Amino acid sequence: MSVEIKVPVLGESVSEATVASWMKAAGETVAADEPLVELETDKVTLEVPAPAAGVLEQIVAEAGSVVGVDAVLGLIAEGAAASPAADTAPQKAADSAPAKATQAESGSVESGSGNSGSGNSGSGNSGPVNSGPPVTPPVQMPAPVAAAPLSPAVRRLVEEHNLDPAKITASGKDGRLTKADVLAAIDSGTARRMAAPAAAPAAAAPRPRTDDPREERVPMSRLRQVIAQRLKEAQNNAAMLTTFNEVDMGAVMELRAAYKEDFEKNYGVRLGFMGFFVRAVITALREFPAVNAEIHGTDIVYKPFSNIGVAVGTPQGLVVPVLKDAQDLSLAEVEARITTFGQQARDGKLSPSDMAGGSFTISNGGVYGSLMSTPILNPPQSGILGMHKIQKRPMAIGDKVEIRPMMYLALSYDHRIIDGREAVSFLVRIKELIEDPRRLLLGV
Repeated sequence: MSVEIKVPVLGESVSEATVASWMKAAGETVAADEPLVELETDKVTLEVPAPAAGVLEQIVAEAGSVVGVDAVLGLIAEGAAASPAADTAPQKAADSAPAKATQAESGSVESGSGNSGSGNSGSGNSGPVNSGPPVTPPVQMPAPVAAAPLSPAVRRLVEEHNLDPAKITASGKDGRLTKADVLAAIDSGTARRMAAPAAAPAAAAPRPRTDDPREERVPMSRLRQVIAQRLKEAQNNAAMLTTFNEVDMGAVMELRAAYKEDFEKNYGVRLGFMGFFVRAVITALREFPAVNAEIHGTDIVYKPFSNIGVAVGTPQGLVVPVLKDAQDLSLAEVEARITTFGQQARDGKLSPSDMAGGSFTISNGGVYGSLMSTPILNPPQSGILGMHKIQKRPMAIGDKVEIRPMMYLALSYDHRIIDGREAVSFLVRIKELIEDPRRLLLGV
């Protein structure tokens, strides 16, 4: 019995993904829930697990293919054992008639190749097997846009950099461009812009350099490439400005120290500082809705909900899972979800839907010791709050100088839709709520 491997739900507003690579070849044994194929969207890279144990009977969507939600990626022969013929049988049925003449000779050629762009027909070597010189496989040429539609991620890169996709060498199946192709062309300076050549900046290509033998050069991961592209997009597209303030953390620290044991006993989760800031941000967003809005074309989209992204650092890079409808969550529920997101991020188990739909982001650089920073917007959001290290400093309290636990706060915002008055007032409101957390309970 064959079990289909299908594309899972990719997240809000994401309908397509690119097959990045297969971790198994046709004919190999797979275990249930074992990662089989890696998909790439413009938001995240995710692994699709095997829905059943058996043998990978057929790879339907090769590396480089653009697939939609619920599309079939491959087939698993449930409960079957691997055999030499397992990877050739399905290919014989799928290949064209000329390819059948050579399939018996080539055996499991396709199953031994996991590189992008090696489809069923790309390694066929069609023609007589026992006569004449070997046939050289055709060289894959860049495909025109009409013949090879662009995936959402590739289309975004091409449009943002005003590139001519027909001038970029494609490595995907059927001449499709992958994000790696476009990024490599941009980095190498070989990508051609649609405008006149004179308009292209001369500094687009990296400067030549001689590597020191002690240095190590490694390619950027897909996630790191996406992070780099999105951060640069934020700088290029938003009128980004940052305003600062400082908050006395004494009241929250005293409240936490007094009730943290009872809180953990009642709810099974630790009481941290992030929950207080999430609640304070939700209150401030209700009072200053422009900070929770986004620009779409020439329109401003206001959101009656608070989907709060909480930045989490991982060895692979920064990810931002989202607390959906956080305005409806209790403090305990906020802390529980943040704890779960942190563990899933460390284990690489966050799904695209976990990181989609954010309306505002909170980033806590203080956990790494940062005293002050200017956080970068997370497009298309218009605001991000930066928390920092709590440090005792002498402060003037009335006519006295006291040592208080202080934290610098930074709000980066899109000045196109958020005025300075709104941004400063928003940050002052958060300061008021944190310095007197009773306000969060009373709603004043």
